[in-house]
Amino acid sequence: MNAVGVDLNTASVPLLARVSGVTESLAESIVAHREKVGAFRSRKGLLEVPRLGPKAFEQCAGFLRIRGGDDPLDASGVHPESYPVVRKILDRSGVTLAELIGNERSLRSLKPADFADDRFGIPTVTDILGELEKPGRDPRPAFTTATFAAGVEKVSDLKVGMVLEGVVTNVAAFGAFVDVGVHQDGLVHVSAMADRYVSDPHEVVKSGQVVRVKVTDVDIPRQRIGLSLRLNDDAQQGKRPERTSAPRRDERNRDDRNQDRRNQNRGKNSGRRDESRPTGSMADALRNAGFGR
Repeated sequence: MNAVGVDLNTASVPLLARVSGVTESLAESIVAHREKVGAFRSRKGLLEVPRLGPKAFEQCAGFLRIRGGDDPLDASGVHPESYPVVRKILDRSGVTLAELIGNERSLRSLKPADFADDRFGIPTVTDILGELEKPGRDPRPAFTTATFAAGVEKVSDLKVGMVLEGVVTNVAAFGAFVDVGVHQDGLVHVSAMADRYVSDPHEVVKSGQVVRVKVTDVDIPRQRIGLSLRLNDDAQQGKRPERTSAPRRDERNRDDRNQDRRNQNRGKNSGRRDESRPTGSMADALRNAGFGR
């Protein structure tokens, strides 16, 4: 935000409080002064705000913009302390500020070294010339959005094999979620992110990135969507295999080992003497007589 700038005459207290050098209480003072006196006509007017001293002014002035004020430079990113450099440029160029601002040809013909001194070095002068060339420019990269397919508004509109444009909403260890315009994010599993092994999905995509995906699976009852970044995949190739009810190999091996142990125990027990039966000559005689069988 500091790089973009804030309109001093329209910004709210919360927004002003995010500017470098401006506390919440100072932001409240700025708004109160603005409501009492009227719109700021110049950045110097900030020095009339209660409790806003030279140090705070030095920190915040370059980030606050005044459009339609007394000095066109107040609408630019040039800090007030650098205004003398601009005056020097105007004197040597023989043009007015209005004629110089935005004049790309004239500004690019100037050499920063010609206006540098002990206080303002070549990098600072270069930045000033760049700001004069495109005053108030937004340094942030252009924001791109996905173009959702017409007629595809809900999960039931999706068909396996469709290739759609979407935007990555979240990246996790197992894959990435992509919004394709049906109010339900689809999942691109890590195995369907590239034609190579991917250990970390963050290597392939990032949140906010616009991507093209192929629909590989649509589960309407559970509202689940399977997607693939590999557009040449067959429809079901990007679908994660479902787990079957068949026992796994290690489970079968464990069952076999348990059965072997039971068989071995039965074999051992069959050769043992029945210790519960009485022994001795009297017992043998009674058994021979038909008792205790």
